[in-house]
Amino acid sequence: MSLRFHWFLPTYGDSRNLMAGGHGSSMSGDRPASLKYLNQIGAAAEDNGFESVLTPTGAWCEDAWLTTAMMIDTTETLKFLVALRPGLLSPTLAAQMAATFQWQSGGRLLLNVVTGGEDHEQRRFGDFLDKNERYARCGEFLDVTRRLWANDGPVSFDGKYIKVEEAALQRHPDPVPPIFFGGSSPAAGTVASQFADTYLTWGEPASAVASKIAWIRDLAEVQGRTLDYGIRLHVISRDTSEQAWAEADRLLSALDPKAIAAAQESLSRSVSEGQRRMRELHGGGDAYTAGADARSLEIAPNLWTGVGLVRGGAGTALVGSHEEVADRIAEYSSIGLDHFVLSGYPHLEEAYHFGEGVRPILEKRGLARPSARDNASTGTPFVSR
Repeated sequence: MSLRFHWFLPTYGDSRNLMAGGHGSSMSGDRPASLKYLNQIGAAAEDNGFESVLTPTGAWCEDAWLTTAMMIDTTETLKFLVALRPGLLSPTLAAQMAATFQWQSGGRLLLNVVTGGEDHEQRRFGDFLDKNERYARCGEFLDVTRRLWANDGPVSFDGKYIKVEEAALQRHPDPVPPIFFGGSSPAAGTVASQFADTYLTWGEPASAVASKIAWIRDLAEVQGRTLDYGIRLHVISRDTSEQAWAEADRLLSALDPKAIAAAQESLSRSVSEGQRRMRELHGGGDAYTAGADARSLEIAPNLWTGVGLVRGGAGTALVGSHEEVADRIAEYSSIGLDHFVLSGYPHLEEAYHFGEGVRPILEKRGLARPSARDNASTGTPFVSR
């Protein structure tokens, strides 16, 4: 088995510290998300064997489509897992954009479909549907989009939310971009089982992830479909476990208690089931007291919830030695995960820690293909802090 690894493109900025906000809240880092810096991250991801970079979407970050399109010529093999919000544009236009991206990039587009979990943020974009309606619309949107990509002739569709007449594409995507899709609510499961190629979950303990996989697999079986499965995690990997947890301690100690309180108050209003589950892992911040050891937020071996104290969305990290992180990835793989979408602070340096520390171990275990490095090195070219 060869697992597939993806990195994250922080189009809101980057930092050596944990950044507060995201998923409906303002977010920015002390390393601005300039094209020059994002290209450095893209190069680091490509050099370290990551298949693609995931881009977020929302009012709190740069536009995913424009940003990644500008990065095509600065990379060679790296793919772009571009976030797409159904309902903010027509399915015909989205299908056309995907076809153009595939043509101009040589087939390097993957799509991460995001329905939008925060009502107040959706309204900023002129979308006033509630959560369940957004998922219903998403299903209609993906139905039309997939029909257009299938090139079976003009598409007419008259749904509750989506209506097109004689829709057609002059160019069809080659290959058809795979659809990544996440969500923990019943409505999300229904859409995922019908239209997703890869179901993504935020990082939870292996037993909880196994339950989610079983849930989606059962729904997909009813549809006569088979999906891949993936997980979204942060990572802090070092030569020794002590070094990794020391970095987690540094990140935690730099957090302002007021920032934690503000973030948790904001996240408590989220209508996202996945966000509720993230908060539940660390008790909405109640399990943490100022000055506490990072290990107080370790909820399973090497699974740390400290990131979720201030960051919306994916709020857990794998923390440990390169060998320990590889062990956890192998454990997740054993329950059916194929894709690992990872990130770290800062994203540039952490890509090398993982690529030069963890990946060789996974390659020796037969869990990862050898990375095609032009100039292999024996150590991370950054000073650990």
